[in-house]
Amino acid sequence: MKILIIGSGGREHAIAYACSKSPKADKIFCAPGNAGIAQIAECVPIGAMEFDKLADFAKREGIDLTVIGMDDPLVGGIVDVFEKEGLRVFGPRKNAAILEGSKAFSKDLMRKYNIPTAAYETFTSPEAACEYLETADYPIVLKADGLALGKGVLICNTKEEALDGVKTLMTDKQFGDAGNTIVIEEFMTGREVSVLSFVDGNTIKIMSSAQDHKRAKDGDKGLNTGGMGNFSPSPFYTAEVDDFCKKHIYQATVDAMKAEGRPFKGVIFFGLMLTSKGPKVLEYNARFGDPEAQVVLPRMKNDIIDVFEACIDGTLDKVDLQFEDNACVCVVLASDGYPVSYEKGKLITGFENFEGKDDYFCFHAGTKLTDEGIVTNGGRVLGITAKGATLKEARAKAYEATEWIQFENKYMRHDIGKAIDEA
Repeated sequence: MKILIIGSGGREHAIAYACSKSPKADKIFCAPGNAGIAQIAECVPIGAMEFDKLADFAKREGIDLTVIGMDDPLVGGIVDVFEKEGLRVFGPRKNAAILEGSKAFSKDLMRKYNIPTAAYETFTSPEAACEYLETADYPIVLKADGLALGKGVLICNTKEEALDGVKTLMTDKQFGDAGNTIVIEEFMTGREVSVLSFVDGNTIKIMSSAQDHKRAKDGDKGLNTGGMGNFSPSPFYTAEVDDFCKKHIYQATVDAMKAEGRPFKGVIFFGLMLTSKGPKVLEYNARFGDPEAQVVLPRMKNDIIDVFEACIDGTLDKVDLQFEDNACVCVVLASDGYPVSYEKGKLITGFENFEGKDDYFCFHAGTKLTDEGIVTNGGRVLGITAKGATLKEARAKAYEATEWIQFENKYMRHDIGKAIDEA
């Protein structure tokens, strides 16, 4: 089979890696890809939002299966474009990808179908939002309705912070049109857990749990980022939690989308908060998480192409989804200054240290191949990942491997997986 992956980050590198292990994958393409993906796939210089060009390429090359990694093209309707051209594609259609594309939609869906989530209100004018905040309880959470690179969530401890947040999102348009509508919701406390799932429109199969570290600095301080590292499985995702979520959240979400005339096929990412009153949904994503994919996919035993096809064909109920009985930790190496401002073009060395080491992975995110070699080309540069028999072993190995890679202005958190010690 010929496989085409759409995207250019660490998530897409992890997907490409998983596909490369399948005996069905004769040739893998990635558009636009990055320097790491180029080692296992042919990178194609077409942007992820150039739908017609991508579809033309898929038809011209005889692509058998296209996998959409990124949120923007999914929310923009790339699956609809590919399906119209008779192409097989893995991912939700536009009317289902709204589960991630609009937080207001997803919150309303949860309210309508009694799926546990935080109390909230939705606003389309900054004046109304500010009036509401005058009598609200604090801390409180402000969320841009649309896509904001994982950074459109503001946790505000005071009324002054919240009023500034409304200005940032709705008036100053820091995230563009994503802030035209905002959701203001109660602040929940507890452990955050990420759970990825495969969905075929009717059936849902849960992948292994993971736990993310969103804040830029150690101790969960600093600005929100796309993710500074994570680990899988989460010791806090117990059998009891899993049972509750299967009964009240997972299948309920799939059934709700079907009932709304928006059947979902692809990956649903459940961002959960384990509160004192039980698990609640923080957010949905309509694709693999990044860096969640980097710790979940290396542990998956199944041929991922078989799973993709089962989701497309509606036969996921026949798949026995299995994961290795081990653990995986990813530490993101970023450019110092991320997520605000940072320099690019710094030469990266040390990749050879990963050769021949089965339990170690170096997933590329913001990298580019130049005449000098591979250089930094983004805020999150690499996902240094390792497997171990236990979470503590995997964490130690991942941090060991971070020392193998060097580049100017290298930055990372040093407490990824620290919660392991507290479990």
